[in-house]
Amino acid sequence: MTDTMTWTQSIVLGALQGLTEFLPISSSGHLRIASELMFGEDAGASFTAVTQLGTEAAVLVFFARDIVRIITAWFRGLRHADERNVDYRIGWYVIFATIPIGLIGYLFKDEIRTTGRNLWLVAIMLIVFAGVFWLAERYGQKQRNLEQLTLRDGLVMGGAQCLALIPGVSRSGATASAGLFLGLEREAAFRFSFLLAIPAVTASGLFSLPDAFNPSGEGMEASGSQLLVATLIAFVVGYAAIAWLLRFVSAHSMNWFGAYRVVLGVTLIVLLSTGAISAT
Repeated sequence: MTDTMTWTQSIVLGALQGLTEFLPISSSGHLRIASELMFGEDAGASFTAVTQLGTEAAVLVFFARDIVRIITAWFRGLRHADERNVDYRIGWYVIFATIPIGLIGYLFKDEIRTTGRNLWLVAIMLIVFAGVFWLAERYGQKQRNLEQLTLRDGLVMGGAQCLALIPGVSRSGATASAGLFLGLEREAAFRFSFLLAIPAVTASGLFSLPDAFNPSGEGMEASGSQLLVATLIAFVVGYAAIAWLLRFVSAHSMNWFGAYRVVLGVTLIVLLSTGAISAT
């Protein structure tokens, strides 16, 4: 039997989705943990994917000027070789870098929605990627801006984005860490990370819409109005989170988020070890 989601659950989880989607602390991991702690049941991967449409709408609005400029430059560059500037190249980088997560997400969609949501795995990934953040901050030169981005950078960051299919990793954390390892400035790495997420997350959310209404045992069943409200809340909170994060990372390292991830991961391990919550 699949339980019906309440309005309290949809509102809380929508707000949490918006708050954690862009911070490098794993939105899917937080939704998985929160739904288990507060409601005793997994909200489901489909609910998470659909509410991500709200946070991706926040990206579209926040970066609207950049997105329009990149798309315009891409089409113009297709027609005129002498107008192939950095925006034209970034458009291609986003396209090529999206291919890996599209293929892996499709091939392993069943595992992502079931085995991949085990809370033991979430706890381990929270801690492991805190270490990745530290290494990226320690050894990344952070000297190159977005205009110096190359196809190799885009492909490496696109590969890193695939790791975000595992709850507990964090899409922005994985891609931004890869950018730091490649020598990008912290803000440049996060900006490209946000642009890179748009096609993958939008496609995932649209693909998951039917499953969100009929989860077939893999999550709570939300009504159309609950999904809409949760997605709108995720949009508003997500927009504010983007603005805050870009200001924060311009002057602070990712290690602040890494420390939080370690505390959360260890706490989760304790709760699982004592039987306070279930891993599945």
